[in-house]
Amino acid sequence: MEWPKSNDHSLLSKMATNDGHGEKSRIFDGWKAYDNDPYHPTTNPQGVIQMGLAENQLCFDLIEEWIKKNPKWSICTAEGASEFKDIALYQDYHGLPAFRSAIAKFMEKVRGGRAKFNPDRIVMSGGATGAHELVAFCLADPGDAFLVPTPYYPGFDRDLRWRTGVQLVPVVCYGKNDFKITRVALEEAYKKAQEDNIRVKGVIITNPSNPLGTVLDRETLRSIAKFVNEKNIHLVCDEIFAATVFNQPDFIGISEILEEEEEEDVQYNLDLFHVVYSLSKDLGFPGFRVGVVYSYNDDVMNCGRKMSSFGLVSTQTQYLIAGMLSDEVFVENFLAESHRRLAARHKFFTKDLDEVGIGCLNSNAGLYCWVDLRRLLKEATVAGEIALWRTIINEVKLNVSPGSSCHSSEPGWFRVCFANMDDETMKEAIKRIRKFVFENRLVGVASGKGPAVAAKSLGCASKLLRDLKIPYPRQCIMSPQSPLVQATT
Repeated sequence: MEWPKSNDHSLLSKMATNDGHGEKSRIFDGWKAYDNDPYHPTTNPQGVIQMGLAENQLCFDLIEEWIKKNPKWSICTAEGASEFKDIALYQDYHGLPAFRSAIAKFMEKVRGGRAKFNPDRIVMSGGATGAHELVAFCLADPGDAFLVPTPYYPGFDRDLRWRTGVQLVPVVCYGKNDFKITRVALEEAYKKAQEDNIRVKGVIITNPSNPLGTVLDRETLRSIAKFVNEKNIHLVCDEIFAATVFNQPDFIGISEILEEEEEEDVQYNLDLFHVVYSLSKDLGFPGFRVGVVYSYNDDVMNCGRKMSSFGLVSTQTQYLIAGMLSDEVFVENFLAESHRRLAARHKFFTKDLDEVGIGCLNSNAGLYCWVDLRRLLKEATVAGEIALWRTIINEVKLNVSPGSSCHSSEPGWFRVCFANMDDETMKEAIKRIRKFVFENRLVGVASGKGPAVAAKSLGCASKLLRDLKIPYPRQCIMSPQSPLVQATT
């Protein structure tokens, strides 16, 4: 008898063999390039620098200091071993009461005490990824859709769609008004879905925005809340970057808007509102897989608790987090220092980009910048953006995220992360960017394109070359080492 070959898909389910996870999408090419050739300052100084990962590594020293001072909160220490048995045994999948209480208080602290959270409504999940999928399972059937303003986090295409079968309908936003979410854009997307016979079950927003790094103002939040209220559809608010706001204006969460309804004379249907939160970004704990769903809908909360048994947070992690977040002095100091360091890194990064003529969307939150490289495109198309992106990965050796992976309406924008590396690695990344932009300008001079920009570029060329320790060229000719030259040959 001849057995089927190992790659015979007839042996597997459709789930196992489809491409819904998105691993074949363009954004994973950059990750693979980094995995195959990761930068290291001494062992691989020419490797790829990871700037496509939204990790917060700027305050690990504060976390480590607290852990050393509070060993009793870890069951793997002599001081905490007495709790080992209780923590190691099965626990209620509602979560440790101390953990849920600590998370609720932390969420209130991050929002300046302007909104209250009931610990009994905290539903656990395996990170924000699991939380989003849990909400999608609760709110929609296969084929139903959520409206999502663009640009949006590329992982939504996987997290919300792959196993649930739901659809995402873009709400197209534009750079001319800084990609602001408008009522007109929401109505257009809703109408298009109806014309396509797609049932819209809700709207999903990220606030602060990923990838824009901006916070939604009160007027916009009220407009979105009124929209879902009138359409009788859900609003899922991803607020996982809430504590990464490092400059004005302050973060305003949807919970604050709902608690203002009496002042605004609006009667919201609270059953339509849900918050997704995690500690992955605000505390820098993505590996802990601490995700939270906070729903104002009792049915969603009860169903979510049943479903959360498929992706619980480990009790050991809950125990440690409960102790850490219950330390009010630590939380106060951590948030203040995190804001300061994020602001300093953001300023350093954007200032250096500005010196070589690269602009960013004005932002005050998140772990990344929405960088404008439109003038470096050979053509203002998605194909032109991807060509530039591949050059940046393969020649400049930086892994960044192209705007098209975020469904951006305008080619040439890139999400570039700045908080997932130390200062020296950031300086190396800036050095590579400056060198790349200068060489690109030389290409423009040699080809006769963009004389005004080229003239301005040559005016500061000597300074750039001194900073980069590159000999000043005798003539303005196309550099044979230019990544753009190599990309076209």
